[in-house]
Amino acid sequence: MARLVHEKADVVPMVGEVFREFGYEGASFSRIAERTGLGKGSLYHFFPGGKEEMGREVLAHVDGWFAREIFMPLERGAPHVAIEDMWRAVEAYFRSGRRICLVGAFALDETREPFAAEIKAYFSRWIGALRGALLRAGADKAKARILAETAVGGIQGALVLARALDNPAVFSRQIEALRRQLKASLPAAGEGDAA
Repeated sequence: MARLVHEKADVVPMVGEVFREFGYEGASFSRIAERTGLGKGSLYHFFPGGKEEMGREVLAHVDGWFAREIFMPLERGAPHVAIEDMWRAVEAYFRSGRRICLVGAFALDETREPFAAEIKAYFSRWIGALRGALLRAGADKAKARILAETAVGGIQGALVLARALDNPAVFSRQIEALRRQLKASLPAAGEGDAA
């Protein structure tokens, strides 16, 4: 029985979960229809541009969540607080390593080419936002970019490792290790915490 969905905003996260499970290439229209409970006609109604439009909408949805929950707080908030909140948000979003990074998966797949701009913008903004927070927290200017790249790369690596080992605890351990390493590289909270 088809699900009653009234708005495209309801459909985008469902399509995203199909992409998470099967990858972009493995998510055929039939599979998406089956998993979302929508007919192909309904899918084409919401996404007249087909699967590529679905991919763009899903990436925009993910980017919107990260912008609200991680990027903007890092860009505007008290740096030590925003950095600590980033670790909590990452742990929650990726469900302690049980959920893949869809943007990362698109980056590694043959799918990358049509979505290269969105993928680059997502990772660049994350690294830039974290670098800015690190600088405001008093990190050495020469090291801030390396620290930000290491943190974001470490998160992605922890997701891959947890999935490869089928052990979500690996993700949580790696996130905690990254959090401690980053915190140890900064002056104590309060020394650069102006918003």
